[in-house]
Amino acid sequence: MHIEYVWLVCIAVLGWSRGPLGSVSGVVRRTAVVLLSVLAVAGCSSGSGGSRGSGAKSVPSPSPAATATAVPTLAPPGALQLATQAVAQNLVAPWALAFAADGAIWLTERPGRVRVIRNGQLLPDPALTLQVVTGTGCEDGLLGIALQEPYAFLYYTYAGSSGNTNRVSRFTISGDRLTSEQVLVDGIPGGACYHFGGRLKLGPDGWLYFTTGEGFVASRAASPNGLSGKILRVHADGSGLEVYAWGFRNPQGLAFDAAGRLYASNNGPTGDLNLCCRDEVDMVQQGGFYGWPAWAATTRTSYPQGSLPAARVPPIADSGESTVWAPSGMTFYAPSKNEQPTLFVAELKGEALRRFVIDPSDPAKVTRQEIALQGRGRLRDAVAGPDGCLYVLTNNRDTRGTPRAGDDQVLKLCPPGSGGS
Repeated sequence: MHIEYVWLVCIAVLGWSRGPLGSVSGVVRRTAVVLLSVLAVAGCSSGSGGSRGSGAKSVPSPSPAATATAVPTLAPPGALQLATQAVAQNLVAPWALAFAADGAIWLTERPGRVRVIRNGQLLPDPALTLQVVTGTGCEDGLLGIALQEPYAFLYYTYAGSSGNTNRVSRFTISGDRLTSEQVLVDGIPGGACYHFGGRLKLGPDGWLYFTTGEGFVASRAASPNGLSGKILRVHADGSGLEVYAWGFRNPQGLAFDAAGRLYASNNGPTGDLNLCCRDEVDMVQQGGFYGWPAWAATTRTSYPQGSLPAARVPPIADSGESTVWAPSGMTFYAPSKNEQPTLFVAELKGEALRRFVIDPSDPAKVTRQEIALQGRGRLRDAVAGPDGCLYVLTNNRDTRGTPRAGDDQVLKLCPPGSGGS
């Protein structure tokens, strides 16, 4: 067999294996890679080694939304009946939470602390305290967290030589402590105060996905390269950094549905380009351009077209021209295993937990939306728990809210008979 032919086949198969989520089984990918390695010896490696200090791979051509993994037929979403209780109080601006295999909750506080809730009790000592940059009224600090035991992944802001800088690091879980930092991705430009992104989410494909803001510098999002205004992904060892989608202003939420499709929340303008509002919920296509700064939701802005793509992927829902959601963390959740999960998005300015019902036959179509929780102030994150309950973080001590007694809190929303209420 000619080596040129092997080389071309190798590229095609590896490109296929790195396509949309759920498009090829892991077994097929591994088999193809082993076979082609034998045939081509030195052919077609997809790259290895840590991504610290290196740029991301160029954004691929847009691909269709991920092919859905087969899921059982479920009942349509019903009316919500969730009882709410606080499982932790007196936190300081908690930003993200994740569940360990033993049911413990690990969460971040923006001033730089990682906290653990075990057996319903907030442990008095932090698992880790980091030296971070966090300003009054700003959006920097210790942000996202994701767990893949024995590791925890964190996204945080530090004082770099050229200003506020973000990085993604991996730590080793040792009991209720985090040790041994390994920097996976560094040099993510920060802003003076705004648009740091920061959400981390492990995908069903094994990649670590994360969001970055454009630092209130719109032109950063207008470039398909670089690390700003993007959804990126990297392997758990720091190798293979890629731009997954681009053209975002300040994406702060990520969620995968049962079929492995990725959704994101993105904050719209607050005066930039003389526009307001237009917050978004997006279904994310690999390689997709999501419009900013040429588009804000469905509105064409005054930003020049230049070399930007003529077409962009439109949002599946937006807040309109006069309403601000300020969407942040998000999750798919169903109060019953026999019911279709719906998308829950935590809102900061909107001070609500908003529920989006998505058409099971069209994953890019929202059929209705409703408010699932109000009256708790600013909400930062929402995560479906392993106990059948929904967990929500308040964010009233982030220097933008009005703290109430017990703030900030981890709220637990449980359906009747779940045993968690």
